[in-house]
Amino acid sequence: MLTPEIAADLVAESLRLVMMLVALLIGPGLVVGLVVSLFQAATQINEQTLSFLPRLLVTLLAIVLMGRWMTASLMDFCVSVFQRAAVLVG
Repeated sequence: MLTPEIAADLVAESLRLVMMLVALLIGPGLVVGLVVSLFQAATQINEQTLSFLPRLLVTLLAIVLMGRWMTASLMDFCVSVFQRAAVLVG
């Protein structure tokens, strides 16, 4: 039987996983965006592609480098959810 404690643990674990995955993708882009913004402020260059393209490339690089680990984490979580469901039903 699904108790409120089990449901709360499941929601907390899923939110923790989502926040970790999002931070791994957004964090490097945020740092690069800050560096590019400082460069633009120092040189007074206001080009939109200068701020967008480096962030895009760093985000794609993060996906390439951490994609397998992120996929494995999501798959492990999914398997654990199904295993918990099987225990609760059986």
